[in-house]
Amino acid sequence: MTPRELLVRGAVPQPVSVFDDETPAVVNLAPDLLAALRRAATDAGIPILVNGGWRSPGYQDELFRRAVAEHGSEGEARRWVATPETSAHVTGNAVDIGPAAAREWLAEHGAGYGLCQIYRNEPWHYELRPEAAEHGCPPMYPDPSHDPRTRLRT
Repeated sequence: MTPRELLVRGAVPQPVSVFDDETPAVVNLAPDLLAALRRAATDAGIPILVNGGWRSPGYQDELFRRAVAEHGSEGEARRWVATPETSAHVTGNAVDIGPAAAREWLAEHGAGYGLCQIYRNEPWHYELRPEAAEHGCPPMYPDPSHDPRTRLRT
């Protein structure tokens, strides 16, 4: 697969700015999430980079299958990667942030922008919770397998 094909699927081979207007992983984020990220990045005074954002269902499935191979089972893989049917990345409602200084800044200030870390084991994973600006971020799930939104519906 060519680098361009990977980008179109939502891969981020190298971190990009939240202000990037060409990379699909950034421009396909939900508009409210992207706007909050950009407001936070403007105020932070440090680079806030996207390591992962919107992903196509096919790319998310590939990441999940890799996690199954790495962790030995679908159950273990779900601690780190959601399926395409349940991933907030596929809907553009999740973003993975770097570098460490940006994650630390968001951990301290993100709630004021509605940006919340959702999973304790993924300090890079942020989602928009607009009510957090007034009430603070909700308690974190230990990992994605504890999040009711990531459970497959039958």
